[in-house]
Amino acid sequence: MGKGDKKTKRGKIHNGSYGKLRPRKKRMNLKHKMTKSVEKEK
Repeated sequence: MGKGDKKTKRGKIHNGSYGKLRPRKKRMNLKHKMTKSVEKEK
């Protein structure tokens, strides 16, 4: 197990791929971002 192992998180980071062990980060909704920026201005 290491950088060459495609099934481990470290191997996926090295390879630049995603999967069950390394899921992609979920993006915040655009509406949610806009309401946060409006609240900061107040």
